[in-house]
Amino acid sequence: MRDGVMKRGKTWSYVIRVTDPETGVSKPKWVGGFATEEDAKAARDEARVKARRGEYVDRNSITVAEYMAEWIEAHGVEIKPKTLYMYRYLINRYILPRLGGTRLQAVRPATVTKFYREISATGGKGGKGLSPRTVEYVHAVLRKAFRDAVEVEQILPSNPVERAKRPRKRRSEPAAVWTPAQLRVFLTEVASYHRLHAFFHVAAYTGARRGELLNLRWSDVDLEAGELRISGSASFIDGQRVEGTTKSGRARTVAIDAATVAVLKGHRAMQAADRDAAGEEWRGDGKHVFTTGWGEPIHPDTVSSLMSILIRRYNNPPAGKGEQPAEPLPPARLHDLRHIHATTLLLAGVPVHVVAARLGHADPSITLRVYAHVIDEQVATVADTFADILRKAG
Repeated sequence: MRDGVMKRGKTWSYVIRVTDPETGVSKPKWVGGFATEEDAKAARDEARVKARRGEYVDRNSITVAEYMAEWIEAHGVEIKPKTLYMYRYLINRYILPRLGGTRLQAVRPATVTKFYREISATGGKGGKGLSPRTVEYVHAVLRKAFRDAVEVEQILPSNPVERAKRPRKRRSEPAAVWTPAQLRVFLTEVASYHRLHAFFHVAAYTGARRGELLNLRWSDVDLEAGELRISGSASFIDGQRVEGTTKSGRARTVAIDAATVAVLKGHRAMQAADRDAAGEEWRGDGKHVFTTGWGEPIHPDTVSSLMSILIRRYNNPPAGKGEQPAEPLPPARLHDLRHIHATTLLLAGVPVHVVAARLGHADPSITLRVYAHVIDEQVATVADTFADILRKAG
C-alpha cells in the first residue's frame, strides 16, 4: 500500500479515516473497485477533503432506478393521489429509461444537463421534443428526490440536480381569451339552455377550479349568507374518482352575489325534479351540488369537453337550429373562466391579496406571478390616477 492506495486483485482501493459524528471515533474506511491507481488516488483526495469537512458519505451502489422506487413509495404518503400519479408517470416515462441504470452517486450536474437536453430534443411521442414546461415538471421531481438523498438518506454529499442546466423557462401568462361581454354572451345565450348552466355560472362568478366545484356539497353552500365553502377537490385517476384537499391544502370561503344565489336555487330545484323523475333509478346521495341527470358525481372531462361543444354549436348551429352569430365566440377552455374572473377583478382595482384569497392561491405572490401582465396594465395608469386625485382635490 502506498499512501492509502493499494491494488486488490484487478482493481485499486483506497483507505481514509472517517470520524463518526455520533461517537467522535475515527475509523478506517476502505473503498474499492477503481480501474487504475490514478482513479483511486483522485477519489481518495476528494474523500479526504470531504472527511475533513464532515461531508463524507459512504460509497453506495444503488442505482437511480432502485432509489427512485424506494423514494416514491416513501414520498407517496406525503402528497396527494393525483400528484403521486403524475410523479410516477414522469419517473417511468422519462427518468428511468435514460437514467435508471446509472449509479446514484455517479450522477453529476453534467449528467442531468445532458439528460434534459436529450428529452428536450427527442423525449416526446414519436421522438419529438418535450416542451420546456414538461422538462420543468421532470426537473421538479428529480430535484425533490435527490434533495431527499442528501438531506434524509444522506447517501449524496450534494444535489447535482440543483446545479444542472435546463432549458430556459418561459413565463406563462393566461391569454385574455374573452372580454366580460363575451363571457356574458356565453352564460346567457350559450350555456343557459343546458342542465349544467349553473356549473359554468358558478365557475365564472367565483373563479373556483373545476375539481373544487365538482367536489362541492350542498352542505358547503349557504344561500342565506351568500357563501360557498370550498374545502376539497375531485379528480379521476386510473378511472377511479379521488377526492382530496384543495391545491393549497386549505379550505376557503367565497362570497357569491345575489344572481349566483338565484342560479343555485334554480339548480337545486332542477336537481330535485331529476331525482323525482328518476325514482328508484336515482344513483346519487343528494350531497353533491353538480351531478349527472341520474344523481352521480360528474367526471371532470365531461364539463371541460362540454364547454367546447357548446361554443362550437353556438358558432356553427346545426341546420334548422338558428343562424350563425354576427360575432362568434373565440375558443376557450373551462380553466379560462378562472382566468377571466381574476383578470376582471384585478383590472377593476381589487387588491391582489383579496383576489389571491378568492382564487385559493397559497400566497399572493402566486397571483402576482400568474397575472403579472394585468398588474403591469394597472401600473401604467398609476401616475395619471394620482395626478387626477390631486387635481380634483384642488
